[in-house]
Amino acid sequence: MIDYSHRFKTLETNVVHAGAPRPNIAGAVVTPIFQSANYLMEDESEYDEVRYIRLSNSPNHLSLQARLAAIESGQAALVVSSGMAAITTSLLAFVSAGDHVLAQKTLYGGTQSFFDHDAPRFRIEHTAIDTVNGGPEDWEAALRPETRVMMVESISNPLMEVGDLEAVVAFAKRHDLVTIIDNTFASPVNFRPLEIGIDLSVHSATKYLNGHSDLVAGAVIGSLEHVDRVRQLQLHLGGSLDPHTAYLLERGLKTLALRVPRQNQNAQRVAEHLAGRDDVGRVNYPGLPTDPGHEVASRLFSGFGGMLSFYAGDDARAERFLSTVRIPIHAASLGGLESLVVRPARSSHLGQSPEVRQALGITDDLIRVSIGIEDADELIADFDQALGAA
Repeated sequence: MIDYSHRFKTLETNVVHAGAPRPNIAGAVVTPIFQSANYLMEDESEYDEVRYIRLSNSPNHLSLQARLAAIESGQAALVVSSGMAAITTSLLAFVSAGDHVLAQKTLYGGTQSFFDHDAPRFRIEHTAIDTVNGGPEDWEAALRPETRVMMVESISNPLMEVGDLEAVVAFAKRHDLVTIIDNTFASPVNFRPLEIGIDLSVHSATKYLNGHSDLVAGAVIGSLEHVDRVRQLQLHLGGSLDPHTAYLLERGLKTLALRVPRQNQNAQRVAEHLAGRDDVGRVNYPGLPTDPGHEVASRLFSGFGGMLSFYAGDDARAERFLSTVRIPIHAASLGGLESLVVRPARSSHLGQSPEVRQALGITDDLIRVSIGIEDADELIADFDQALGAA
C-alpha cells in the first residue's frame, strides 16, 4: 500500500516532499507520470474507490493533492482543470436554486461574470459587499435567510485590495455561512487562509502554484468534509486534471518557496518607485504604507505579493507604455517567472460594461503588473524609460 500522508514542519520542506509516495514507486525519486485513464479493479466497496482519472485518484493526483493540503494547512485538497473550475465547482457545491451569496464587490472578471450571467440561470443570486471600507453592519443589511456562502479574495484582482478577512470569518461563523476565498494572488507562501478560519481556499494553480506559465489547473483546499463535497460535484461536472499536467504542477510547486519571496521583493521595490513618480497616478499595492489594505496585510500576510497595478493617466498613455516597455511581456495571466503587464479593462474585466468598470475603479488607464524574478533595478529602469516615452 502506497502512503501519501507524509507532512513536515515547514512550508519550505513540504513544497518539496509532502505527499510524495512512500515507498517510492519503482524506486523513482520523482513521482512518475501515470498516463493511464483506468486501473485494474480490486476489492472496491464504493464508487469513489474505483481508480479512474475523472475521480482524481491516480498516483499523480493523490501525491499532488496531499502536497497542496500540507502547504496550506488543510486536511484535504482537490485538483481540477482550471482556476474557474475550482471557483465554480466550490460555489455550486454549497448553493442550490433559491440560495444567495455575499460576494466581495471587486472580483476576478471570470468570477464576476459567473455571478452576473451564469448563476441567475440556476436561480442563484448574489449581493456585492465591501470588505475594505464596509463591515459587519453593512453585510448584515445584505444578509438574507437564504444566504449560504461568502466569497472573497485574499488580494483582489486587479485593484490589490485586502479586506478585513478576520471580520469575514467571524461574520460567517456567526451566521453559519461557508467561506470561500480565492487565494491565487497571495499564494500559500504569503497567506494560508485556513489558519484564520476560512473554510475553503481556491487557486488558479496556473499562476503562482505552478509558476512557469505553461499549464492550466485549479486547486481546492480545506477540511475533509468540505473538499469531499466539492469532489462529489466535480465527479459529475467532469472538470478533472490530466496526470501529465498534475506532474508538471507538482514539479512547479517545488520552487514555490524560492520564487514568491523574490517576487515579493521585486514588487515592493517597483511599487515604491512608481509611487514616487509624479506622472503616475495611484499605485495599488498592499506593501505600501499608504495602501488601504496595508494594516490588514501586515498583520495576516508573510509578504505582500508580486502583483501591483497603477494608473497611467489616460487610455493613450497606457497603450504607449505597454508598447514601449521592453522586459515585461504584454500578456494576460500572472504569477510566472517573467514579468507581465496588461490592461484589465481589455483583458480580465473586458466582459463587464464600461460603466461597471468605471464604478469599480477599473478604468482604461489602469495597468496591472505581475512581477517576475528579473533584476529589480533593470525592471525599474525599463519602467522609467517606458513611462518617459509614454
